[in-house]
Amino acid sequence: MSEWKARRFWKAATPREVAGGYEVALDDRPLRTPGKQPLLLPTEALAAAIAGEWQAQADVIDPNTMPLTRAANSAIEKVTPQFQDVALMLAEYGATDLLSYRAEAPETLAQRQAEGWDPLIDWAATRLQAPLRITHGVIPVPQDDSALLNLRAEVLGLDPFGLTALHDLVTLPGSLVIGLAVIHGRLDAETAHALARIDEEYQAESWGRDEDADEAAAGRLIALQNAERFWKLSRVA
Repeated sequence: MSEWKARRFWKAATPREVAGGYEVALDDRPLRTPGKQPLLLPTEALAAAIAGEWQAQADVIDPNTMPLTRAANSAIEKVTPQFQDVALMLAEYGATDLLSYRAEAPETLAQRQAEGWDPLIDWAATRLQAPLRITHGVIPVPQDDSALLNLRAEVLGLDPFGLTALHDLVTLPGSLVIGLAVIHGRLDAETAHALARIDEEYQAESWGRDEDADEAAAGRLIALQNAERFWKLSRVA
């Protein structure tokens, strides 16, 4: 028996302004989340982009081609009702941030980490008032409470759509500083991805590339690009 798949039933997907924000209409039918909540969006730009995802669907709907729709669903159904828990989970990355943990050897790798990561450590200290300590090796290094509190305040200051974007920007590279640098415009997704993969790239150069690892890395880059785009679209009125 063939698997059932949702099929296109609409002629046009269009964004429109409603009370409290924007929505997407499939013909005259408002789009809803999988849990049947209204898909109420914060900006016209995001509504237009999501409408574009639906308009681009062929006869059979492919959710994998609709990252903005999926992110908006998550913002409404998952992040909003547990905002505090999600925010605090992401803020905890600051205590063990990728950028704080450096290789002792080889010297080439340590130098690449310093060249790529030190400017972000400096940026966090000045822009976010969150100076983070650096260590070499894997032994945990304690961070100042004031720095962690300032990082937490940055995360808690977001709205649910912004927090949804930040989730992938932090968890994929394993760095709260990298994620915050993207939403502040200090980095783009491609640079964030490259900085998070300094160790991986060094290992690939030293021991040879792995097809599965490269495929996984390419998938993470796409996810970071989608998260950055979702962030930007949810900011533009």
